Amino acid sequence: MKNILVTGGAGFIGCNFVRYMLDKYPDYRIVVYDKLTYAGRLENLQDVAQAHPHRYHFVQGDICDAAQVEETIREHDIDTIVNFAAESHVDRSILEPDAFIRTDVYGTYVLLEAARKFGNLRYHQISTDEVYGHIEGDHSSVETDNLAPRSPYAASKASGDHLVNAYHITYGLPVTITRGANNVGPYQYPEKVVPLFVTNALNDMPLPVYGDGQQMRDYQYVVDHCEGIDLVLHQGQLGEAYNIGTGQEITNLEMVEILLDELEKPRSLIQHVEDRQGHDRRYSLNVDKIRALGWEPAHTCEEAIRKTVRWYVENRWWWEPIRQGEFQEYYQRVYGQRKILS
Repeated sequence: MKNILVTGGAGFIGCNFVRYMLDKYPDYRIVVYDKLTYAGRLENLQDVAQAHPHRYHFVQGDICDAAQVEETIREHDIDTIVNFAAESHVDRSILEPDAFIRTDVYGTYVLLEAARKFGNLRYHQISTDEVYGHIEGDHSSVETDNLAPRSPYAASKASGDHLVNAYHITYGLPVTITRGANNVGPYQYPEKVVPLFVTNALNDMPLPVYGDGQQMRDYQYVVDHCEGIDLVLHQGQLGEAYNIGTGQEITNLEMVEILLDELEKPRSLIQHVEDRQGHDRRYSLNVDKIRALGWEPAHTCEEAIRKTVRWYVENRWWWEPIRQGEFQEYYQRVYGQRKILS
């Protein structure tokens, strides 16, 4: 494993993974392949380009473009593909599901085909806890549970997981999958709940909490997630999936209260609004399988949230330009007409 193609590497988790891998492995070369949609930004990698000019290369491209994917693999002598490329925001998937099916399903197929054609390259798929759907009672999802997605986004990611598994069984492709809990940390596009609420609060705007705010989520720090992916990539059993999270969950309302406390902002900014369609009440991951490989998260949910808040406070240069233009239009579409509950 020397030449790694990281698709979606200009996005949130991808850029953190690229930074982590280049810092940890001085003999690895990373090629980032990214379409540069609204959430994929070269600003996320500008320090990487400066720090590693000979081991980092960027290619702008769509994973649905088979010819360009294959050309990139050939030109850079790629031996490993790590696929972060995805449309990933549930609210957008409800508004416009077609982009999710194209990228998350067809794009995954294109990458798997390319890996097969070039001699069964090592392939790793980045998935999500949302493929398990709403989790009842006190159960925590294990990797062998049935997938029961309930949003277009989750369904597209579950479809990708099934394709990855099928290519392993049918063609012997050396694959692994990781299913991550809610990631927070640097460079997360502010449509996602934690950076959205941090930046709203910094602007003294209301924080639109869906429904009663009692939905349960596991918030993990993105670098912890990257360490888990790295471990599975090198030591995971081929053909297997691994959950990555803290193994604990908190309510969305607790997350908001931690965030506001870190900012020293009043809880009067909390505004309960009409819930979104098909909103899963609880995700919960059992992470015993990856712990057996020797991985442990370095941050609790609360520590991850507080550390993330501090990053956004210190990096206004990154997020303030984003919250103009297209973001404003999106914000109005999602929240502008939503009924206020309190």
